[in-house]
Amino acid sequence: MTLALFDLDNTLLAGDSDHAWGEFLVEEGLVDAEEYRRANDRFYQEYLNGELDIFHYLRFALQPLARHDMEELLGWRSTFMSKKVMPMMQDKARELIERHRQQGHTLMIITATNRFVTEPIAEYLGIEHLIATEPELVNGRFTGEVAGVPSFQDGKVTRLNDWLQSCDQSLEGAWFYSDSHNDVPLLRNVTHPVAVDPDPTLEQLARDAGWPVISLRA
Repeated sequence: MTLALFDLDNTLLAGDSDHAWGEFLVEEGLVDAEEYRRANDRFYQEYLNGELDIFHYLRFALQPLARHDMEELLGWRSTFMSKKVMPMMQDKARELIERHRQQGHTLMIITATNRFVTEPIAEYLGIEHLIATEPELVNGRFTGEVAGVPSFQDGKVTRLNDWLQSCDQSLEGAWFYSDSHNDVPLLRNVTHPVAVDPDPTLEQLARDAGWPVISLRA
C-alpha cells in the first residue's frame, strides 16, 4: 500500500474550513458575534504563527457543538458546506487526488480540524480515509471535549502511526502534501514530502531540503 496523504486547509482547500466554520456560526447568529469572531481570529493567527495551544483552542472550538443537538448541527453543517466550503474547492486539487487514485494509491486526509467539520468534505472529494481531531461524543451528543490525541503537529505522526499499526502497514513510499510549517513533523517522516502553496516558514524549509514546492491555486 502506497499512501497519498493530504492536509486539508489551505492545501486541498483554498481556505481554512475550521476558521470558516467559526465565521459561519457568527454570520448565522448562532454565537455571540463580536466575542466569538475576535477569539476565532486570534486562534487562527496563533496557528499561522506556530504558537497555537491546541487544547486551549479546542475548548473554544468544540463548545458550540456541545450546546446543540445533532439534528440541528447537521442542518447547519449542510448549509456550511454550500456557503463556505464549496467556494474553497480547487480544480487542481481534485486533479491531484485523481492522479494518485489512478496510480492505485490509498488516499487519506489528515487534518487538525475536527471530524464534524471535515467528514463531509472528505466524502465530497471521494477520499475514504480521514484522520481528524475527534470531538468526544456521548449518547449521540458532543461534550465539548476532545477524544484522544488531536491530529496537530506531532499528533499527526502519532495518529497516523496508530492507524498504520492497526492496518499492519508502513509509510514506505508515502506522499504528504501540506501548506503549513505545523506539518513539518509528518513531512519529515514520508518518502515524498510536498509543500503546497506553503507559508513562508515551510517554503524556506522546503527549498533548503530540496522538497518540491507546488501550487494548487487556480
